[in-house]
Amino acid sequence: MATLTYREAVARGIAQEMARDERVLLIGEDVAEAGGVFKTTEGLRERFGPRRVRDTPISEEAITGMVMGAAMNGLRPIGEIMFSDFLATCWDIVVNQIAKTRYMTGGQVELPLVLRAANGGGSRFGGQHSQSVENWAMAIPGLKVVAPSTPIDVVGLMAAAIRDPDPVVFLEHKALFATKGEVPDGELLDVLGRATTVRAGSDATIVALAAMVPKAIEAAEILAREGISAEVVDPRTLVPLDVTTIASSVAKTGRLFTVEENPRLCGWGAEIASIVADECFWDLDGPVVRITTPHIPLPAADAIEDMAIPSVDRIVETVRAAME
Repeated sequence: MATLTYREAVARGIAQEMARDERVLLIGEDVAEAGGVFKTTEGLRERFGPRRVRDTPISEEAITGMVMGAAMNGLRPIGEIMFSDFLATCWDIVVNQIAKTRYMTGGQVELPLVLRAANGGGSRFGGQHSQSVENWAMAIPGLKVVAPSTPIDVVGLMAAAIRDPDPVVFLEHKALFATKGEVPDGELLDVLGRATTVRAGSDATIVALAAMVPKAIEAAEILAREGISAEVVDPRTLVPLDVTTIASSVAKTGRLFTVEENPRLCGWGAEIASIVADECFWDLDGPVVRITTPHIPLPAADAIEDMAIPSVDRIVETVRAAME
């Protein structure tokens, strides 16, 4: 058992799969000599060499084109998009080529690739470097979407993503890079599409993702002292989505709250609310409540950014008011 930071877990997950399968390679801006702008790929070039860990020009179109071509030719490439916001610059390749090729070839061509990106706010990078884009990727048929909240999940889900036959968007939250957690020794392999109930409860279900998970857990502890028992569910992957775990929790508690860093309009929680309304309506004792960032560009000023992103206090106040 080792205690790893979230950023160290990224490197360990990639290294595990590179050691296991020589077809796995890593490309991106500054991923090799610099070890990544967030130091998530430190040591990989030294261990696996410059053929398999390569720096690229500052061109997201080139990175996505390279990983697509490599995957079509039998490799299992990992491409790093430095900030998830920059997926917008190569979205045509991701949406119209990478996500569609297996379908449009009748399954003759698989694209086993991973697009990694640093995602989310809370780091004072401003509106062009702080977006939570999981709902962008979730809306595209043909893409799988992963957003882990802990180091152990990073390692296991990274392995699952790299071994998957389909393209996976793997979102690493910037605000979690310094957080720590215990990770067992040896090979780890998780399952895409399996949620985790990170805190049991009986009065309300809180579904939270990535950096919102520790906030939801802290809020649940505060609510428990007030007599409200909140269960916290971390979906971990949005595509595929573990509807069964979420629905089972809602059936037990009768209430659903989502905590989303993405802007409110068309956020991932809206889809979960829709599914619960369809499949669990008679289990609900009250309306689904979404706790989100407003539909605004994320501010760079620290106080205003903190007001925009869901906080522990806002989660507590919202759940408390709804449960009265």
